Amino acid sequence: MDIDKQLLSAAERLFDRDGFNATGMGRLVRESKLSSRTVYKHIGNKNALMARVLAARQQRFFEQTDFTSTTTLFASLRNWSATEGARGCLFFRALAETGGDIRDIADEVTAYHRMLRARIADLVARETGTVDDDLTDQILALFEGATAAATYRGTAVIDAASACAQQLIAAGAPQ
Repeated sequence: MDIDKQLLSAAERLFDRDGFNATGMGRLVRESKLSSRTVYKHIGNKNALMARVLAARQQRFFEQTDFTSTTTLFASLRNWSATEGARGCLFFRALAETGGDIRDIADEVTAYHRMLRARIADLVARETGTVDDDLTDQILALFEGATAAATYRGTAVIDAASACAQQLIAAGAPQ
């Protein structure tokens, strides 16, 4: 495994499990099994590392998420949660922990949410035949709500959100 992958993998695992603030650089160095000099040379600081983790996670998430239909969207979320764990959205958690005050992190969070909304808007337009900002926001809220609710209700709540989203899409589609 190359150094970047080794470092990003360890950092994502720690940030996702324990949070940004609770994860110190010493722990990142130990978990990555790299020297502190190597870690700092590759990332600069913890803020930059978190931003890189978020960028890599965004890429992986969108590669694994099927935006073909409402059904496949929520099935992808269920698979993601089963594989990655149902701990809520790392982007929301990173933003909440940092208060939006760390520009690199806030920029990655904004980019993720912008892309997620755009992909859902495209899905809505394909399934209903029309651009509908309200319906897009409703599906987005169900998706993000299911992500959060899965932390305490389990992944079955994603199926409930999917059923609701499918009803909304059906109601928004021309008859």
